[in-house]
Amino acid sequence: MRVSESCAECLFNQQKNLTDDKDYLAEIKAIIDGRDEDDTAPYLVYRINSVYEGRFGKRASYKDVKRKYNDLVMSMEDDLRKKIESSEDPLFKALVFARIGNYIDFGAMNNVDENTFLALFDDPKMRSEDEADIKSLFAQCKTAKKFLLVADNCGEIVLDKLFLEQLVKKYPQLEVSVMVRGADVLNDVTLEDAEYVGLSKKYRIIPNGNSAAGTIYHMLSDEAKKAIDSAEIILAKGLGNYESMCKQGRHIFFSFLCKCELFTSRFNVPRLTGVFVEERIAD
Repeated sequence: MRVSESCAECLFNQQKNLTDDKDYLAEIKAIIDGRDEDDTAPYLVYRINSVYEGRFGKRASYKDVKRKYNDLVMSMEDDLRKKIESSEDPLFKALVFARIGNYIDFGAMNNVDENTFLALFDDPKMRSEDEADIKSLFAQCKTAKKFLLVADNCGEIVLDKLFLEQLVKKYPQLEVSVMVRGADVLNDVTLEDAEYVGLSKKYRIIPNGNSAAGTIYHMLSDEAKKAIDSAEIILAKGLGNYESMCKQGRHIFFSFLCKCELFTSRFNVPRLTGVFVEERIAD
């Protein structure tokens, strides 16, 4: 997904809010202004982070934040599982719940509020525009063998686990793998998080080999590239994965909440609206 001018301005303003160091800001402006046509926001953020850490040292750790939200959603896990399993369509309900978890995003959100997150479960639903793509996902799961979930945020990964439980229950022939970040970046999921929430006990976990807040193919490890190339079905969660994976000539399902003006405008929806979309190779 190409970086729009409004997105570029937002990336620069985020750095201005961190420091007034003129030399640093000039270097960041040069990175943003000199971006290639195919550069995505997650790739630019990766380059910006590298410059920042070179000048100012490591950014503050999100370890405590990740533990907090992983623990919060795990405390809800049994109750949510009961709601899923008692619903008319458990797999659909689990898919909706998993998308709600995309709210926990300390990159795209100015403020992550626990009460706002919990309130999203009060009215879980899908847009009518999403229904055809959801049906397409489930139809393809009937005959597919390899399913890859590209994970996004802490806390959200617990809800992804509930979704995958229902997925393999309905389509037991699926071999499920989960791709996570290869190193710490914001509150994104790593191997450590997948192990902490118990996901690694059931599914193959694939670190992607880098610390970009997205899935940038040329930066992936050989194992991660092979997982993407061989997957029959890919479900990518979150804005960073959408920005870095869409329009790349791959057949991918995307699931996320629209959390900034770029996405609310693109999909013509209010903020925090959930979107589920299938991007076919010919799209």
